[in-house]
Amino acid sequence: MTTETTTDPTTDTATLVIGGTGKTGRRVAEKLIAQGRDVRIGSRHTIPAFDWHEPATWAPALEGVDRVYITYYPDLAFPGAADQIGAFAELAVASGARRLVLLSGRGEEAAAAAEARLQASGADWTVVRASWFNQNFDESFFLEPVLAGEIALPTADAVEAFVDADDIADVVVAALTDDRHIGKIYELSGPRLLSFDDVAAELSKATGRKIAYVSVTNEQYRAVLRENGLPEEFADLFTMILDGRNAHLVHGVEQALGRPPKDFADYAREAAATGVWDVA
Repeated sequence: MTTETTTDPTTDTATLVIGGTGKTGRRVAEKLIAQGRDVRIGSRHTIPAFDWHEPATWAPALEGVDRVYITYYPDLAFPGAADQIGAFAELAVASGARRLVLLSGRGEEAAAAAEARLQASGADWTVVRASWFNQNFDESFFLEPVLAGEIALPTADAVEAFVDADDIADVVVAALTDDRHIGKIYELSGPRLLSFDDVAAELSKATGRKIAYVSVTNEQYRAVLRENGLPEEFADLFTMILDGRNAHLVHGVEQALGRPPKDFADYAREAAATGVWDVA
């Protein structure tokens, strides 16, 4: 019989959730608080503040902390990210925060360097790899296109195994609180592969109105980004969909939690019920 080892939520130490107002960080913080655990949100607008680009903010944010959920902004693939993750992880361990859980990118070679720096820090580490979130369609950059009824992207008929942010948060919370997850790398996906045509069909069904997917070229999409004052580099995010590197299912949710991941259709129904996609 397997014995679960968890952290006592009545201790005086706290969990630092970096990016605690983001899609996964917010959920992780809420779930930990529901367990009666002390949580500190790490962002530029909290006290103490935390800023990846201001290393002087790291030590104050780590004071009294014994575990950390690490999300990196803007992305682990950006130049310098691995060095910052390594420096932060070493400081965290020296400060007494040995349990470190890193949100990484599934299929992102550049993120592997950051993972390696985390693993070399002496921490009790866990890596959680994910790619495209379901919540990109109601909490992020695809919300406006869904409201407009047309999702125009340079993805052709490529497929992606969209994963739900609640599933990611559940795995992260387990990794932060259960010793069995130390030294594990979990790759997460949803239960099925979906093209953006499939996504549009599910969103249409959930909202009761027509939402279409329109395939555009990479250059056309870059022009749209320029017109809206957004970095053209956002178009490069679709490379991982087009080259098929993540066009297969992985089973980290089942491995970590012993249950299947949430299906996109269930996510869409739940999101639609909140009214986020209602239009006048």
